[in-house]
Amino acid sequence: MSATGLKTWSALSDRRKRPTEYELVTHGLHYRTRNPDAPYELDPNLFMNLWYKTHVNAAKLQHDDWDDFRDPDAVIYRTYTALQDTNEGYVDTLLDEHDRAGYDAGLSAEWVAALARLYTPARYALHTLQMSSAYLAQMAPGSTMTNCAVFQEADAFRWLCRTAYRTCELRKRFPQAGFGAERAVWEEDAAWQGVRELMERTLVAYDWDEHLVALTLVAKPAIDEACVRQLGAAARASGDSLLAMLHDAQWRDVERARRWTSALMHYACTRDGNAAIIDAFLAKWVPLGERAIAAYCAALPGRPDAAATAIAATRAFRSELGFTH
Repeated sequence: MSATGLKTWSALSDRRKRPTEYELVTHGLHYRTRNPDAPYELDPNLFMNLWYKTHVNAAKLQHDDWDDFRDPDAVIYRTYTALQDTNEGYVDTLLDEHDRAGYDAGLSAEWVAALARLYTPARYALHTLQMSSAYLAQMAPGSTMTNCAVFQEADAFRWLCRTAYRTCELRKRFPQAGFGAERAVWEEDAAWQGVRELMERTLVAYDWDEHLVALTLVAKPAIDEACVRQLGAAARASGDSLLAMLHDAQWRDVERARRWTSALMHYACTRDGNAAIIDAFLAKWVPLGERAIAAYCAALPGRPDAAATAIAATRAFRSELGFTH
């Protein structure tokens, strides 16, 4: 077809229906997939080219056309910012109204100690999720995947900022409770060491396919189920309705992430052999994820079944996708 005869972008001209706004701004954007020997169109032996060839081109998980994957929510920058403007406005209202009401003064001493140990150190976990999602965005072999990972990175950063905001509020109200000194808790407290090991290992899983599986099927679900859902349930039971509502709001992002993860895994498994590759990765990573859940949930007050519930939820998520681990 000549250039003058094109009625749409050439990469989408073989499709029978008009491409959507989502397809126009997310499909086929990676120049680094054009030349397998020089992904970044520089010296083939340049470090960044060798890195990409090793950790993407030579990865175990392959597909004939990664760009044909579609995010079921079709999220793009315009729709993401519109959605989060509404959600962030809701969170702003929650925080402002509770602050004006002097809400923190009503928290029990026991729960304040739990917040300093189990909630505010989550800034570090969220930052590792942000970094891990950023690496996936950089290394994913399809631009529609990169698009999903970028917004997952943004989700982690948004909730990191909200957690930091609450840390400052709590430190002002309880200056002797340890708020603001969370690094030591993250690095030393037994409750966080499983999460820390899980995320540190995820961050050095350099092959894009293993990183994808470790992050989206193990690490993020483990943190979401333990540090969001189970901590939210403990907050509600302890009379902290603010944290419970914040985590309810955060869960909407979790659900969206799981939708694109599920769609990507179903798409990947349309190629023979990929399901077995993913299951092999899961055999390595799931024990780390479940140890992280168990260590964290063991510290939750009044939640003796938290670990079992969270582990069962992560297993159910993977089982629904057809995986055995």
